[in-house]
Amino acid sequence: MLKQVSIYAENKKGCFKKITGLLMENDINILGSVTNDSAEYGIIRMVVSDPEKCIEVLKNAGFICKTTPVIAVECEDKVGALDSILKTLYDSNININYVYLSFNRETGRPIMVMHADDARAVENILVNQGYQCD
Repeated sequence: MLKQVSIYAENKKGCFKKITGLLMENDINILGSVTNDSAEYGIIRMVVSDPEKCIEVLKNAGFICKTTPVIAVECEDKVGALDSILKTLYDSNININYVYLSFNRETGRPIMVMHADDARAVENILVNQGYQCD
């Protein structure tokens, strides 16, 4: 299981650049990311190389952020791979709140980063079905 960093950021020019600049200056690598916006504020969700350091750096810069457990499941790079994972979870009566894509830097295979209310249950179900989870 991974820790995702969720950052509440003002929806204005340069805000995302400020965040990525702070991460770069502190040698924190972004491994996967998704952004959801609204008129005034958005949520930037990231899996990073050092979530605790990321939180410290961003909070010191005035950002509101937190960590959340997420599941990272490696899948084949083929049509229907995500559907197969979601079917497994659907059949187990699990709802996935959101998903975004990352990649295994060593193998080049896709990694689906998933958030659900009970991350442990999702991880157990997927591992029992033969999926590789982090």
